[in-house]
Amino acid sequence: MKAILKRLIHEDKQTLSSLKFYQDECEVLSVKALELPDSGNQRSISRVPAGKYICVLRWSEKYGWHYHIQDVPGRTLILIHFGNYYTDTRGCVLVGNAFVDLNKDGYKDVTSSNKTMKRILSIAPEEFELTIID
Repeated sequence: MKAILKRLIHEDKQTLSSLKFYQDECEVLSVKALELPDSGNQRSISRVPAGKYICVLRWSEKYGWHYHIQDVPGRTLILIHFGNYYTDTRGCVLVGNAFVDLNKDGYKDVTSSNKTMKRILSIAPEEFELTIID
């Protein structure tokens, strides 16, 4: 399985993206993704640089089952996990069903994040390749 995260909208405090999963070149799932803006790959305040990465299934008390994006240059513990607001990311990738300004702060958030993460976990293997495109 492969996944492609394509960045769509770059704003001052966040980046809105699509995240699509493919099996044998066929799209099997399409979701929304929310990241921080490009801040020079700085820890906790920047999105992941464009490129190819391996994602590995991981468990934590805070996020339950989620994915760890491996070998991000100059960074550690970058995850794909649930969360709704750009303030939840700390440099990780949040997933959701749609973009809506849930908290009325003028920025789009992702909806149904827990459900979306469960959908990803139901179709994605323990390890997959992620391509991030600016």
